[in-house]
Amino acid sequence: MLNSKQRAYLRSLANSIDTILIVGKGGINAEVIRQADDALTARELIKGKVLETSPVNAREAADQIAAETSSDSVQVIGSKFVLYRRNDKDPKIILPKERKK
Repeated sequence: MLNSKQRAYLRSLANSIDTILIVGKGGINAEVIRQADDALTARELIKGKVLETSPVNAREAADQIAAETSSDSVQVIGSKFVLYRRNDKDPKIILPKERKK
């Protein structure tokens, strides 16, 4: 589970990355989940887009894909969403630590 500082950091990183996952009129199927899973393993942070012809909206797509790939939904804006999953074997993104009280 991400805290607000980590979420903000990931959102800032997501600004510069390209959209690599597209959910179209076929909705979320096994192929979309496989692509998301592979991309999360390779990159840790991915940006996706839901087309107007899709049967699901961006929030539903982000939540469903996150649940099926054991990732976190970082952000949903309009038709785009950002997902994050740490790669324990080869971490590429170092998240800021939570402040201790």
